[in-house]
Amino acid sequence: MSVDRELVASAHVEATPGEVWAVLADVRRMPELSPELVRMVPLKPGGLRRGQWYLGLNRRGYAVWPTRSVVAEVVPERVVAWDTATSGARWVWELEPEGTGTLVVHRRPVPRRVTLTARLYARVFLGGIARHTDALESDMALSVARLKAVVEG
Repeated sequence: MSVDRELVASAHVEATPGEVWAVLADVRRMPELSPELVRMVPLKPGGLRRGQWYLGLNRRGYAVWPTRSVVAEVVPERVVAWDTATSGARWVWELEPEGTGTLVVHRRPVPRRVTLTARLYARVFLGGIARHTDALESDMALSVARLKAVVEG
């Protein structure tokens, strides 16, 4: 399988899109959801908006690394997406009303390809890019499950 493939995880959450959005829009809570993300810090004033920059601090085992992300899309109660320049990936959370709740879809497309920097870092510190991509796919399913638990809990 290609390391540039789109990764996807989804779940039905028994809550309104607004209730789910309240958690996703508070980027300080992202580390609660993500097994790899330790902290997400805004680099410009103005809150969650298109063009906002974030510094992410990630950790897997003993490996720690920063990422710089730029918010690409914000549609309240529908979608938030950011591009991570460090890796070449886009991280997307999509919300769709579904019955009495919300369908949450978490995607990681790679618009062009995973960057050389990310490939080399993964090779040296994360057991290889293919292994890290597989771990990210599992982590995304866990992130969606954690979001569901937070919102429904």
